[in-house]
Amino acid sequence: MTALCAGLLLSGCLAHHTGAIPGEPTDSSYVQLPDARVRYELRGEGPPVVFLHGFMGTLDHWEDVVPAVVAAGHRTVALDLKGFGWTDRPQGEYSPQAQAQLVFALLDHLGIERATVVAHSWGSSVALSMAVAEPARVERLVLVDAGAYAELFPSFWNWADVPGLGELLVALFHDQNWEHKATAPYYDVDRLTVEHVERVEASVRRPGAKAGALAAIRGMQAGYHRLEPHYGKLQQPTLIAWGREDRVTPLSHGERLAGELPNARLRVYPRCGHFPMREALPAFTRDLLAFLAEESGAESGSVSAPASGAASESASVAAAESGSVSASAPAPESASGAAPASGSASASASESASESESASEPESESEPASVPESVPASASESAVSGRVVP
Repeated sequence: MTALCAGLLLSGCLAHHTGAIPGEPTDSSYVQLPDARVRYELRGEGPPVVFLHGFMGTLDHWEDVVPAVVAAGHRTVALDLKGFGWTDRPQGEYSPQAQAQLVFALLDHLGIERATVVAHSWGSSVALSMAVAEPARVERLVLVDAGAYAELFPSFWNWADVPGLGELLVALFHDQNWEHKATAPYYDVDRLTVEHVERVEASVRRPGAKAGALAAIRGMQAGYHRLEPHYGKLQQPTLIAWGREDRVTPLSHGERLAGELPNARLRVYPRCGHFPMREALPAFTRDLLAFLAEESGAESGSVSAPASGAASESASVAAAESGSVSASAPAPESASGAAPASGSASASASESASESESASEPESESEPASVPESVPASASESAVSGRVVP
């Protein structure tokens, strides 16, 4: 009772915020949509590609990937989802389904009818919600270390729905211990700098940040349970990209997702954590560009299927040479003999293949001209308790 009373008192600290935030980037664009004022960046010309960040992330997570996609002849749209970055934190629904409608509203504003959607971590639930709600508008999916299953949530998130207690948890813990939260998702922590950690910490101290985070957590609870039953019905060609050493969303979740989505393929990046677009930038960018260059199933009248037989073998060799390992889904069981996550077929052969490749794989490799030489650190994601979440 004492905790609930304290939470109710602290709930006043979790004020929502709408409108411009002091210090917002002047090189981004902003549009007032029915649900929120949204920050976005539009670049290039050609077939559109939308980039979605993860929980507690921003569009800046994709800053090293977007230039290569633009150079390959695409129009890119990156945005801060509702509650994060420099986008509004209004009252209302923050479920993956509601965020999906926000993205569609932005695409409508830009005159974009159909696009490929590239999403990271929790943002993958938004991309999948888009594919479920309006499949004709989602040409392809690229899901990076996807937070696609509710079972991944920390158990204490169940308390977030309790009025007062959720406010208490966020008010007390959301902006604490950011050095750990910033480094935990990475396999190679040497990529991070003090400046990066400070940037992450500053992002959670912006007006309405705590209220937005709590609203998103609450929106995930029911939203994921509504979403997951539809995975087996999605027909979009899908690239699933995963860091082998991801401690936020384990590789087993990627294998499970590759088994459930009918037209998915899995790429695994050795010596890589939760951010392949940072830690495995050259290999991830090459895999992404190759996937985007494939003939669209919608245009050709058929849906692309994962590689099989000789095609699968050659794809695996090419991926290994580029720093990733390929696996088609499904496979009967993991290479170790362990069963995959409940209710799924597995592409676990990828993990054993990546283990064998990692010993001989070079630490660095030449990159396409359009890919940056350096890999700056990115803002990370976290839960209010200090545990890192999708």
